[in-house]
Amino acid sequence: MKLLFNLLSVILILLDKGVTGVGSDKVFVMEGDSVTLHTGVQTNQQEEIKWYINDTRIAQIRGDLSYICTDVQCNEGTERFRDRLKLDNQTGSLTIMNITNTDSGLYELKIIIIISSSSDKAFNVIVSDVPAAELYEIKEGESVTLDSGVIRKPNDEMTYFIEISIAEITGDQSKVCTDVQCDERFRDRLKLDNQTGSLTITNTRNTDSGEYKLKIIINNSRFSISRVKRVNVTVTAVPGSDLSSGAVAGIVVAVVLLVVAVTAGGVICKSRRKSHTAVPQNEIK
Repeated sequence: MKLLFNLLSVILILLDKGVTGVGSDKVFVMEGDSVTLHTGVQTNQQEEIKWYINDTRIAQIRGDLSYICTDVQCNEGTERFRDRLKLDNQTGSLTIMNITNTDSGLYELKIIIIISSSSDKAFNVIVSDVPAAELYEIKEGESVTLDSGVIRKPNDEMTYFIEISIAEITGDQSKVCTDVQCDERFRDRLKLDNQTGSLTITNTRNTDSGEYKLKIIINNSRFSISRVKRVNVTVTAVPGSDLSSGAVAGIVVAVVLLVVAVTAGGVICKSRRKSHTAVPQNEIK
């Protein structure tokens, strides 16, 4: 019994220190993204889950939830992430929000298991600069396609916003908005490519100008990334295109009435000239 207890203690120590040589998953994100590093386990089946970056503990959760810490709570005086870390109570997965360049590095996951098996992981998080915002300048009546900028996979989710949600793809399902506000604004002018996630606006109008946001959630079994892409669209009005059909009809009627009035005026003037012409009197012989 004592031998078994000593053996179990050695196993727990080895698990706590992790397994050297564990391969790391490369996670490429952009500044401002949120990324979730998945443990692939349930906390209630583990003794403890710990997260490290460069050998510094940044998060920890016990299976019975009796102790949970992130960032400065785990290490006093450390404020590297400043309330940007979130632990999932059920899985122990770690979410880094509003990620910055200084967050790049090797994240190590240490799982202490009550039984003699372990599943340690490592994530090499690489943060890159945000590309310049895309700008589309078109004329009224033209079509514009907003490119998602990613190669979409079946589990990825995409949602387009301009004040309200106007289009989304979830799994193999895609849809464009159908509520009253959207119908009034776009009225069957949205086309969503389910393969690429690109959104096309047809027969554009001046009122379509604005900042469009695309929220992309990239999912796989090891990690997920939440990204927001911004696109500015400027639709230039074509001269005269701002006149409504009613205004155009009114102008046409006014022109017709003016022509009729001018013509009638000319006829009346001629008639008056004729009526005032002096009739020569017969000479008195």
